[in-house]
Amino acid sequence: MTTPLEKFSAAMRELPLVAILRGLSPAEAADVGDAIVEPGFRLLEVPLNSPQPLESIALMRRRFPQALVGAGTVLAPQQVRDVQAAGGELIVSPNCNPEVIAEAARLGMVCLPGVMTPTEAFAALAAGATGLKLFPAELASPAVVKALLAVLPSGTPVMPVGGITPANMAEWRAGAAGFGIGSALYKPGKQAAAVREDAKKFISAWTGTTLA
Repeated sequence: MTTPLEKFSAAMRELPLVAILRGLSPAEAADVGDAIVEPGFRLLEVPLNSPQPLESIALMRRRFPQALVGAGTVLAPQQVRDVQAAGGELIVSPNCNPEVIAEAARLGMVCLPGVMTPTEAFAALAAGATGLKLFPAELASPAVVKALLAVLPSGTPVMPVGGITPANMAEWRAGAAGFGIGSALYKPGKQAAAVREDAKKFISAWTGTTLA
């Protein structure tokens, strides 16, 4: 049986891009999921401020057992438990809440809290974070990532989120272990075919290869 951490580690080696599906509805979860998983995405996040997010998480968890599926915008320990009950294995937050992180760690889930400063980063790791979401990336820079990595424990994954596009990924690559991809990949109303094409662009930007 593959654990959430094993799925995360494999994805970080192969394609460390988190698809942030904010606004996804259960009715489109299968088609949009197919559009990003088939080209290669393995990290899927449905923010809890989406319509019926737990239903979408449960559906995608069953449909994509090879992927690490979970929730974003997780703000309270009870929400962590709700996500796990739906089958989710990934917890992503916009902030550093030690209680949320500790609950996710207790349940064996992968947790990527949002941080911006060294104080938040070390607090998140002390609480049991798997990796760190640098958010919002628009307030930071590749130099900020390098400065954080100079003091964080070796091997700590730092993943910028916010405003990431295929065109600007390269400038972050010197330090970023991966990225969270939001509205440039998916937003409500976007057809699955268009999501698939943009997923391929992100994969090509990361791998340096062109997908057919």
